[in-house]
Amino acid sequence: MIYADTDQMGVVYYTRYFEFFERGRTELLRELGSPYSEMEKEGIGLPVVEAHCEYKRGPHYDDVIVVKSMISDIPRSTVRIDYELYDEREKILFATGYTIHCFLNLERRPTKAPKAFIELIEKNL
Repeated sequence: MIYADTDQMGVVYYTRYFEFFERGRTELLRELGSPYSEMEKEGIGLPVVEAHCEYKRGPHYDDVIVVKSMISDIPRSTVRIDYELYDEREKILFATGYTIHCFLNLERRPTKAPKAFIELIEKNL
């Protein structure tokens, strides 16, 4: 955790959690073999249509945060990604949350999840 992530009380500012979610989501998709950049090259957008965070305990400056990101359902026209943020050293849970994304085509119209993406998720469930 860097100092710029904290508020005046020395606790991570609440909006930063969604940035941690984004980092975790980016890494998850990369690890699955379907990074954002490749999806965009194939004409698929994945905007956030819903976001939720439940704050458990506030991390402080110099805490080491781990973001665990998971997809637990087969996507259709949307995909939900769940997150856990916790302290790497002491295993303290800081927050849980999720984001829901819809699949958009080049015309920015809703579409179904690409078959290759569904197969990646099925293989990793």
